[in-house]
Amino acid sequence: MDIVVKGRKTEVPERFRKHVAEKLKLEKIQKLDGKVISLDVEVSKEPNPRQADRSDRVEITLHSRGPVIRAEAAASDPYAALDLAAEKLDARLRKQHDKRYSRRGARRISAAEVPAHVPDAATLNGTGALSSQEKQEAVPTKKIGPLEVQGEGPLIVREKTHVAAPMTLDQALYEMELVGHDFYLFVDSETKEPSVVYRRHAYDYGVIHLSTDTMVTHPHAPEAGGTLGG
Repeated sequence: MDIVVKGRKTEVPERFRKHVAEKLKLEKIQKLDGKVISLDVEVSKEPNPRQADRSDRVEITLHSRGPVIRAEAAASDPYAALDLAAEKLDARLRKQHDKRYSRRGARRISAAEVPAHVPDAATLNGTGALSSQEKQEAVPTKKIGPLEVQGEGPLIVREKTHVAAPMTLDQALYEMELVGHDFYLFVDSETKEPSVVYRRHAYDYGVIHLSTDTMVTHPHAPEAGGTLGG
């Protein structure tokens, strides 16, 4: 397996290629994932002087017979960005390795062992009905912010309201990169409607616009929301 190093709108010096080979030890990677097919390293540079501290970006993509593993990072120079991306790749490889190992080592437990391993598991009596001691009381309902939650439910730890000045899509992309998030909520200066710009794959971006429609009265209309995947 070889490491392919390429530049995206930038030249990659030979010194950096050698550093990549020294930083990404193939023997170490293959120990964590023995099905590795190829390893690609892409280097790019952000010309915007306002992003000098994150001007160099390195993306590492590992292809194997399992899922593709990708790690990327940005820093003030390509060597620092490579170090950060390599650390992320190592952490994700170890997580995948530990996940596979735990699956192989886990054994199934019998139905009789379930109560001992699973807290609050229901038990059955001789007739197949729930044991009397397992009859549950009504689950209490409480209010957390604007939500009514049964039992523990989702825990809302923070709720914020921001004053947003309308901005263009380009400005929203810049603000998202500036804060280092994968999405950014803003008010579109052209439509005056709330919108979300988000990072997709590699250097692709997506944008979702919300348009108020007075004809839509159903509170759970499917158009009212969406995922950031797609």
